[in-house]
Amino acid sequence: MKRTIEADLLTDIMLMVFRINGRLLDGGDRLGASLNLTSARWQVLGAISLSPGHITVPGIAEMMGMTRQGAQKQVNKLEEDGFIEKRPNPRHQRSPFYVLTPQGTESYARISALHTGWANALAGGLNAPELRAALDLLHRFDQRLALDATESEEQR
Repeated sequence: MKRTIEADLLTDIMLMVFRINGRLLDGGDRLGASLNLTSARWQVLGAISLSPGHITVPGIAEMMGMTRQGAQKQVNKLEEDGFIEKRPNPRHQRSPFYVLTPQGTESYARISALHTGWANALAGGLNAPELRAALDLLHRFDQRLALDATESEEQR
């Protein structure tokens, strides 16, 4: 079977996303180094900070596109270093909620400010309509991947 033009282009996009992901992780690690935050730790702090209420490790993993094991590893390190703390989950004793400590709140505010400067610099010369179109395309692709994963699970 031969790939369609669209499949070839989508493959090129996938490869570019992998490359960009690596560069984003490297940049995030550099940005957070002075705050004792890696990109992975920053992601987890972000999920906790952005959640409307308390959030569990599975919730963090889903929100940030991480594995549960990866999210748990970062949660353990963040808790050990005083960035977050456990709260009881009345619905599930073995899956506690996590919240930011004052140190976590301050660190997240500081990394967010650093990110704003970084994002503004990276966005220089790009225009909003192109960025919205790219975001829309990536969102639709993400929805297709989610649907594909769901269908694959149902076939097992």
